[in-house]
Amino acid sequence: MSIVKAQIVSSNLTPQFSDGVSMCFSSSAAISRYNCPQYFIFPGFCDVHVHFREPGFSYKETILTGSKAAARGGYTAVCTMPNLNPVPDSAETLAAQTEIIKRDAVINVYPYAAITVRQLGEQLSDMENMPDAFAFSDDGRGVQSEELMREAMLKAKSLGKVIVAHCEDNSLLHGGYIHDGEYAAAHGHRGICSESEWGPIKRDIALAKETGCAYHVCHISTKESVELIRKAKADGVDITCETAPHYLVMDDGDLQEDGRFKMNPPLRSAADREALIEGIKDGTIDMIATDHAPHSAEEKGRGLEKSAFGIVGLETAFSVLYTKLVKENVISLERLIELMSINPRQRFGIPLGCDFTVWDTQAEYTVDSNEFLSLGRATPFEGERLNGRCMLTVCNGKTVYSDQQI
Repeated sequence: MSIVKAQIVSSNLTPQFSDGVSMCFSSSAAISRYNCPQYFIFPGFCDVHVHFREPGFSYKETILTGSKAAARGGYTAVCTMPNLNPVPDSAETLAAQTEIIKRDAVINVYPYAAITVRQLGEQLSDMENMPDAFAFSDDGRGVQSEELMREAMLKAKSLGKVIVAHCEDNSLLHGGYIHDGEYAAAHGHRGICSESEWGPIKRDIALAKETGCAYHVCHISTKESVELIRKAKADGVDITCETAPHYLVMDDGDLQEDGRFKMNPPLRSAADREALIEGIKDGTIDMIATDHAPHSAEEKGRGLEKSAFGIVGLETAFSVLYTKLVKENVISLERLIELMSINPRQRFGIPLGCDFTVWDTQAEYTVDSNEFLSLGRATPFEGERLNGRCMLTVCNGKTVYSDQQI
């Protein structure tokens, strides 16, 4: 069990969990005050897919603001994607990010390095000379060349690192920006077909089987992707995948003419959403990541067609999933914690240490992006009534977030 009811009357407790994960609790006076049955202690959440935008785009988000937002959402570990300036494609450019992390991060931040130089998909990055790289990804862009991806997988295999793939076939996009479904047809929008995602996944599964590389698929959104990965796992391929909260609880029937509903991949059909739900139930989908992708208000204020791709999610993820999946008896609370904390740590070797978060699962609140700690404000859950409030987050034995109401 990875969950403890927070009926704490002593400040010196170290619960042990049956899955081998243990948490240590600081002896802060705040903890000893908790004695409410609706409070739960969870192992610190882990998000393997966030964009903190620094260096290069600090007007969107910084390591400081992003990590504070993560702590408020119960996260004690996040993995930052490399679409930065400079792109972390060498030891020198990666150091530009790691120095900021060391200085400003309030939680554990693990940086990805790019698969290709400047994420251009033309030649491999200096992979073997970046020991500080958590793993390798070109997220935001798919590696279009099969030969280059094979070469990347072989190199990652030799280094004992994971290839983390944004799967998108540029030749199938045709200027699309939402799902190629009923909403797009009814409102005159250009659609993104599902094959643009599952086609590269199919290619990469064959490459992962050939090379023996540890392979992880980012933000899957289609029913075909789920089935391909299910079959690959049955075939013994070393593959894991993630999806995001919005793909599990929304579909293209929920779209509005607003940039806060624009993300990549897009919200798909109801059938795709149902397949994703089955995937988290049967273990095909290993983890839930937010793909937290903040932009400025101006960049997100141009409607569906012209707004930048990306929404924020760190501060709402648990509440959204608890309200719409756990309370609706779609999955258990234990399964949600596996998806948000245990599984990502196990796949990527991210330690838990003295990290935990305390939640009041009975607390209700209305999502108001003006209250976010993130610089990003674009969320499709704006104005929704949700259950679950983070009361406390402790990382490395230190309080990194506490609700001012307690």
